[in-house]
Amino acid sequence: MERAESDALVTTQNALLDRYTLTHRFIARDVREMHRQWLGGIYAWAGEYRTVNVGKGGFVFAAADRVPRLMDSFEKVELLSETPCEGMDQKRLTRALARTHAELVLIHPFRDGNGRCARLLAYLMAVQAGLPSLHFDVFAGRGKRAYVSAIHAAHIGDYLPMEALFAKAIRRTLGAYGDAP
Repeated sequence: MERAESDALVTTQNALLDRYTLTHRFIARDVREMHRQWLGGIYAWAGEYRTVNVGKGGFVFAAADRVPRLMDSFEKVELLSETPCEGMDQKRLTRALARTHAELVLIHPFRDGNGRCARLLAYLMAVQAGLPSLHFDVFAGRGKRAYVSAIHAAHIGDYLPMEALFAKAIRRTLGAYGDAP
């Protein structure tokens, strides 16, 4: 199943590059469509907001009955203020990526795939700003602990740890393509 999800994610990522322009302002429906396009061939519930409460590692995400309202707020606050990313400088982009990613993960609108969907959104936002494919390896392996801590910090309104992770991802991305500052 993991292989099917990974293959579908790559296919979806490429397809979405053609769908969303550099000036597209993302909305909650786009996030649902991204999830549906990615996992729809695998799970019947893809793109549908979850109806059960979920947690991970003792951390409880938003209550299921609040997800639609929280996604509406996510659209009106984060997506409205942080997209489109065309023309953003690196500092502004880092902030936009950190806030939208953290808030989407905290809402956790779907039964599964929330982190990957949030990274897919971040990828599309970075492309709007003119970056190549982001290096998300800083969120995995030894960076996983820092990532989880950054999510917990965002829960209390502190986005600086998540900004630090995205700044590192952007530096690695630019360094890999020979554009390091």
